[in-house]
Order: sequence, then C-alpha cells, then structure tokens
Amino acid sequence: MELIKKLIPTVLIAIAVVVTGYILGSSYLSKGKSDPSISVKGLGEASFDSDLIVWRASFSRKAMDLKQAYAYLNADVLKVKEFLLNQGITEDQIVFDAAGISKDYDNLYDENGNFKESVFRGYELTQSFEVQSKSVDLVEQTSREVSKLIDAGIELNSHSPQYYYTQLAALKIKMIEEATKDAKNRAETIAINGGGSLGELTYASMGVFQITAENSSDEYSWGGSFNTSSKRKTASITMRLNYEIE
Repeated sequence: MELIKKLIPTVLIAIAVVVTGYILGSSYLSKGKSDPSISVKGLGEASFDSDLIVWRASFSRKAMDLKQAYAYLNADVLKVKEFLLNQGITEDQIVFDAAGISKDYDNLYDENGNFKESVFRGYELTQSFEVQSKSVDLVEQTSREVSKLIDAGIELNSHSPQYYYTQLAALKIKMIEEATKDAKNRAETIAINGGGSLGELTYASMGVFQITAENSSDEYSWGGSFNTSSKRKTASITMRLNYEIE
C-alpha cells in the first residue's frame, strides 16, 4: 500500500506529460492551417441618361473708354439673354457672372528688337454666363446654335456642355445591392462545384464608384472617374466578399 502511494505522483506526472505532448503535437500539426474560405468580387453596373446639363460661354467687348466698353458689353448681355429666352430657356436657369476687366497694351520694339514702350490699346471687358437646366436636349441644341449670336456681332466663346445625373445616391445603393448579389452567386457556385457549401460572410468591402461614357474607352481611376462630357453614361461599382466554406 505504501508503494502504491509513492507511485501515484509518478503516474500522474507521466499522464500529464503524455497529454501535454499530445496537445503540443496537435497544435504544431495544425499551425499555419486556416479555416477554408473564399474571396470573390461582384460587379454592379447601370447605364443611364444624364438629367442635368451645364453650359458655359463668354463674350467680350473692347473700347478705349471704360464707360463705352461697359455700354457695349451691356448691350451684348441683353442680346444674349434675349437669344436664350427665345430658345425656350427660362430666366432662372441663366446666371451672368460679374464682368472681368483688363487693360490691353501693345509692346513696341526698335529695329534691333529692343523693347521701347507699351502703348495702351483700350479696356477689354469679358462677360461669362452659365445655363443650368434639366431640359438637357433643349440646352444642348441651343449651344449648337450660337452662330446666330456671332451673326449679331457677338464673338461668343462657347464651351462644351457638361452632363450630370441628380439621382446618383439612389443609383449607387441599387448598384451596391446588385454587386453584392453577384459576388454571393459567384461564391456559391465555386463552393458547390468544389464539393462544399457557403458558410458565413466574414468580410465585405466596397470598391470605387466609377462613371464613364457608355461604350467608351474611358480608363478607371483609383480615386474614381466621373465623366461629365457624355450625356449617356455607365456607372459601375464592385463589392469584395469573403465567405467561410463548410
């Protein structure tokens, strides 16, 4: 009996060593092995027509006398405004900026090319205006008919219209939903074809929102592209999802 009492601590120590060795061995064998998972990317895409147009243009007048230059410019402002209203653009859609003033000089040089003096040639006043409207086709057509103003003696510098979409927030939510469904469908297909099933979602991240001209070669940007030169656009967004595989 005394011998048994003496052997009990030794037996317990031996059992502890075996159990510890088993645990450490199992940990070593599983070290570096992660739970099976899958990472997929889904795409949400939609094409649409812009519902807002912004058209900018400018014109100028020049005179030796500043008051006279203003008189010429104000007369042109009335002509431009009348032209726009006759096209069907409403007054609240037209914004005239403050006129810019600059002095025009000619530099004179001698026969050797040395500067002699600057001669004042008059004041040049520049007037810019902007038309912002949801009547996209109307403003677009108006911007193409500015030759009527040129015929009236107004040298109009017309910029290409810019096109925007005012429902981007709602569109973006819809596209995120579409991209998420697309990613999940891909993940399920891969999991099933691999002999498993899709587990829980462990991670999700949204890509950059891109807007390009439809059927164009516009390049995507890391910060997100935003095309304003085309009336017809395509928006896209990606969603990356990570799932466990069971």
